[in-house]
Amino acid sequence: MKIVDKRIHVSTMGNTDIRDLTEAIAQEVKSAGIQSGFVHLFVAGATGGITTIEYEPGLVEDLRQMFQRIVPEEGMYQHNRTHEDRNGHSHIRASLLGPSLTVPFDGGDLLLGKWQQVIFVDFDNRPREREILLRIVGAN
Repeated sequence: MKIVDKRIHVSTMGNTDIRDLTEAIAQEVKSAGIQSGFVHLFVAGATGGITTIEYEPGLVEDLRQMFQRIVPEEGMYQHNRTHEDRNGHSHIRASLLGPSLTVPFDGGDLLLGKWQQVIFVDFDNRPREREILLRIVGAN
């Protein structure tokens, strides 16, 4: 078994900015030289999340609107009473989505569905430089 750690850096606009990471992840998996296994992705940060979706404009906007409906930015958050960053909604949204995802691969190719892409969502209320940690595990 072989383990390779990689990192992907993403510049975001914040405010539920949604970025497709699929190609960057696929490149890192190929460069790891492992034929079959899985890549575990982890968002290093308390206001970001990761999942899969069909990355098309309508669904991207639907996802943004869904988070606004269930965790509105204007809500009353205890976090905002004690912190000046006013991003209580960002933390709650990120906790609902979650900070990690595992994707299998075979022949060096990610085993995603035809319309499935891996996305990072930055819920913070300002632009950020983000880091996604990848642990690629498998055998040749």
